[in-house]
Amino acid sequence: MKHILEELETRRQTARIGGGQRRIDAQHARGKLTARERISALLDDDSFEEFDMFVEHRCSDFGMEKSKIAGDGVVTGWGTVNGRLTYVFAKDFTVFGGSLSETHALKITKLQDMALRNRAPIIGLFDAGGARIQEGVAALGGYGEVFQRNVVSSGVIPQISVIMGPCAGGDAYSPAMTDFIFMVRDTSYMFVTGPDVVKTVTNETVTAEELGGASVHTTRSSIADGAFDNDIEAILEMRRLIDFLPLNNTDGVPELPSFDDPDRYEMALDTLIPDNPNKPYDMRELILKTVDEGDFFEIQAAFAANIVTGFGRLEGRTVGFVANQPMVLAGVLDADASRKGARFVRFCDCFNIPIVTFVDVPGFLPGTAQEYGGLIKHGAKLLFAYAEATVPKVTVITRKAYGGAYVVMASKHLSSDINYAWPTAEIAVMGAKGATEILYRNELDDPDKIAARTKDYEDRFANPFIAAERGYIDEVIMPHSTRRRVSRALRRLRSKEAETPWKKHDNLPL
Repeated sequence: MKHILEELETRRQTARIGGGQRRIDAQHARGKLTARERISALLDDDSFEEFDMFVEHRCSDFGMEKSKIAGDGVVTGWGTVNGRLTYVFAKDFTVFGGSLSETHALKITKLQDMALRNRAPIIGLFDAGGARIQEGVAALGGYGEVFQRNVVSSGVIPQISVIMGPCAGGDAYSPAMTDFIFMVRDTSYMFVTGPDVVKTVTNETVTAEELGGASVHTTRSSIADGAFDNDIEAILEMRRLIDFLPLNNTDGVPELPSFDDPDRYEMALDTLIPDNPNKPYDMRELILKTVDEGDFFEIQAAFAANIVTGFGRLEGRTVGFVANQPMVLAGVLDADASRKGARFVRFCDCFNIPIVTFVDVPGFLPGTAQEYGGLIKHGAKLLFAYAEATVPKVTVITRKAYGGAYVVMASKHLSSDINYAWPTAEIAVMGAKGATEILYRNELDDPDKIAARTKDYEDRFANPFIAAERGYIDEVIMPHSTRRRVSRALRRLRSKEAETPWKKHDNLPL
């Protein structure tokens, strides 16, 4: 029996070395960890249980039968992140460049099925060169099987993709269907077709970084939700993110011990709004002073910065935050901000994460570029997302809430549960100056008269009380009591139930 046990250990050691020490050294020379090193850093110590360590490909074309490596380019298994079950797969670039074969895909789909059956999150660590060309359509079929499971799992378990190297072709589409995508700066890139194909087809000369690097996908395309400087930082932030997320769509949000008093007053918020209505302020300050212990995990911070989205906690329980950002474009809603906000709201609703919305919005961004770019339909996505969401929704209007943007930003009219306003809130169709110039256009040649009309309009409408009189605002609150009020509202909404008509699915304005 001893020799059998020794053979098992020998086989394990051979599998763990992947493509060999030379390729491992090359991986390290690029500033990247190996697949198993990444998994070891992501999961709790000694919690990883690997599956299918000895799987090999079945291809016999192009001499592939002479080149078989245990594991076939992907490491799969489960473990825990801070004690909570998590499934993980990591592409092994040292084995056939991490390319996907039929058996490689079978390992991933097997893990996806296990994660779905056991209702636990799945994290994919990508570092791969696409489909294995030698296997042809068998590899393509493998991609299809992975994609199908991405779709079935969507809204049931959290799916997270971390791009830690090349990610091309089919390997880019699977992450695109997951809930979050994060990248590593300078060492990762994503694209459907690479620079060589682009050069051949369009005669454009572009580098991999320019075509699909982290800077492109976090600031321009919005494909990635964030980027980190190296593998270790990315993995540590993923551990932090997992702590905010439910295990599945029925498990409920995680609740961690909190030493932050939910009734804490923040007197500094009473002076957050500048006296000058056109002067910006940082909405992140309000978020950080509201959440437990100032812990806020922002999503897509570098894209559409005129809206802020991310996760925090109140009374130890996860909450999704959406907020207009006056520091960027005065917090106006444009096509990009609408898409970003809608995507985040829908994720929160999928997994029963309450949503808190901080509103300071002067309206939708005007201009031909926005209209030609489909602002109407993109704006409708955010409207649709808020109206569709049945999770607890609490809204706080801090300053401007003008026009259709007031309605879209989780207003009472879109079934928001609790709507507060600060005394500085201005809820109206538009700003006083624009309104008086329309209402009294025949007096435009008299500046004194227009100034008086503007002052009258401000006195009447530039406040939260007209909306409060109609019940659109539940209460006008002091800024320093925001954390206390929002915490209490969410506490009372924990047992909320909302019934909606049966439907196969909605038809979101994509």
